[in-house]
Amino acid sequence: MHYRRLGRSGLKVSEISFGAWVTFGSQIDDKTAEKLIRAAFERGVNFFDNADAYARGKAETAMGKAIQGIPREQLVLSSKVFWPTMEGPNGRGLSRKHMTEAINASLKRLGTDYVDLYFCHRFDPDTPVEEVVFTMNLFIQQGKALYWGTSEWRSSQIAEAIGIARQYGLIPPTMEQPEYNMFHRRRVESELAPLCETFGIGLTTWSPLASGILSGKYNEGIPAGSRASMENMGWLRDDITKEKIEKVGQLAGIASDLRVTTAQLAIAWLLRRKEVNSVISGATKMNQLEENLAAGDAVDKLTNEVLEKIEAILGNDPSEED
Repeated sequence: MHYRRLGRSGLKVSEISFGAWVTFGSQIDDKTAEKLIRAAFERGVNFFDNADAYARGKAETAMGKAIQGIPREQLVLSSKVFWPTMEGPNGRGLSRKHMTEAINASLKRLGTDYVDLYFCHRFDPDTPVEEVVFTMNLFIQQGKALYWGTSEWRSSQIAEAIGIARQYGLIPPTMEQPEYNMFHRRRVESELAPLCETFGIGLTTWSPLASGILSGKYNEGIPAGSRASMENMGWLRDDITKEKIEKVGQLAGIASDLRVTTAQLAIAWLLRRKEVNSVISGATKMNQLEENLAAGDAVDKLTNEVLEKIEAILGNDPSEED
């Protein structure tokens, strides 16, 4: 496993991390989650991603049980705040009230005194950015979080938060967590890359396989027990288009020539960019985890010639909307 600095901070995160979205607390049981986390840790993963909204808090509870016995100082744990997790009008968003109650609840579920990374899960138009920055700075002063960042914020919104932090001598955001994969690239490549260069923001990207589409698992239909077969994943079934499946089939040919899997090719393609500090992977089975974690070894195989072939297949202009 290779480790990369999180932006310009001194924190090192595994270039491939392990996340709880969709799977923990819903798709897999707690015992399976523990086995996967232990296996990932043994293979060098130190960054484990979570959020209070995942499975309505059950994902954090499952992860909290799974990490018991692992030295806390060897882990980089994250959580997020924004989506509704409590009753009432203040049970969501980025107000100081909700954020304070949310981080306390997350720490309790995770069974830890602090999270290493704390993300604003979305931008909140109802809360002044000043309130968010001051609250995150307070959490860091209190030792409840070590670094804070954003997820799916526009570059202008992140720049505003950085400006406020500089104005008042507060701690600015360190990282952003955007979706990034071969089918969803414009924000990272055209919008966030310049921000990373200017301000040293790090990226921990999610959905590297486009919710499994880029693994090739849906090339012949939707298998029983897969993520797309879940009742609440209708949006994913709609996203599995004929055009994407055809592209995945062509990418499989390149992967075969390189002696890697299609999933490994897709993850390695992300890791080639210096702005990406960690690619958040997900898995429900041990073989999926092992396959994903081996993707880092494929980065050196992505020569300019190979990258040109991939671009020809994707046919994406990163300056256009996804």
